[in-house]
Amino acid sequence: MRSTSFLRFFLWAALLVGGFFIGTAWNNKFSPDAAPQTSADENPYNNNEDRQGTATQSPLPPRLNESEKATIRLFENSAPSVAFITTTRIRQDYWTRNVMEIPQGSGSGFVWDKDGNVITNYHVIQGADKAQVTLADRTTWEATLVGAAPEKDLAVLKISAPKSALRPIPVGSSDNLLVGQSVYAIGNPFGLDQTLTTGIISALGREIKAGDGTPIRDVIQSDAAINPGNSGGPLLNSSGELIGVNTAIYSPSGASAGIGFSIPVDVVKWAVPDLIQYGKINRPTLGIELANAQSVQRLGLRGALITHVAEGSAAERAGLQPTFRDRNGRIRLGDAIIAINGDKVASSNELILILEKYKAGDNVKVKIIREEKEQEVTVRLDGSR
Repeated sequence: MRSTSFLRFFLWAALLVGGFFIGTAWNNKFSPDAAPQTSADENPYNNNEDRQGTATQSPLPPRLNESEKATIRLFENSAPSVAFITTTRIRQDYWTRNVMEIPQGSGSGFVWDKDGNVITNYHVIQGADKAQVTLADRTTWEATLVGAAPEKDLAVLKISAPKSALRPIPVGSSDNLLVGQSVYAIGNPFGLDQTLTTGIISALGREIKAGDGTPIRDVIQSDAAINPGNSGGPLLNSSGELIGVNTAIYSPSGASAGIGFSIPVDVVKWAVPDLIQYGKINRPTLGIELANAQSVQRLGLRGALITHVAEGSAAERAGLQPTFRDRNGRIRLGDAIIAINGDKVASSNELILILEKYKAGDNVKVKIIREEKEQEVTVRLDGSR
């Protein structure tokens, strides 16, 4: 009996002591004077993206989902590359002979390189006597026109900003785009500072007309809102890479109606170096338009499929055939170029790169597939028009 009583006493004593220590620890945990014990990894405002990002990025609140966080980070990383462009015309008063600057319009653009080259639409600066570029840091710089391609609605301006103030935009590709993928447009619609709109690619291979009436083919169609002032701004993919230059909207009212058009970045990549060096596109051409890679792949073809042959061009003189619809509405495939002087052509981009080896007036042997048979024709290359 004594041993049983002693054991009970010992157990009650242990429970009382244990309860005391547990209660003390509980109070310390919620005491306002207690030091926080949360590690950086446990902090809901901290994630790998924040720790690896730039110092200017602020922590994101935990209530945001991953998609929202990705969009916010995309805007924060891309916005410093986007510029606001204003243009003016110089007029002289008939009576006083005073010279005045009259505001003409505004648009968007983006930094191309550390040399101060800024890309925009040609129609943004068309007819202007003066242009100014305002960077994301709100500094404004006088701009000079380096080169323009009205037929592609592209122009290059140059500013004398220090390299530290210039953030070139990451450049992607437009050859592998798919209908349905997400896109992001950054610009200055209606003169509003740094606006982001989002959407998806709603169609590929569209055709619009440049300001001079020249058709621009293989244009990207998206439903991201593009309003007046967005022209010349970048269209980005979900990685923040440039895939197009926003150039036009389809709307009777002039405001976004759910359909916007962007010049594909692959066109920009081959046009801009010429605009910087020569002031215009100055490459030898065949005078043809080509189908996009998705169409060629879908049709099970190889090479670069010709969709259009310009009147009076080198291709027309050589007898190259475009794709067309016959009187019954059926599509008749044109010639597919598979080699230039022995260099294999697997895509339209490869064809453009191969032609860079030559100059206007050169004769090249073009191997084609016509009605499932290989042929070879000689073409004398034209200069850029």
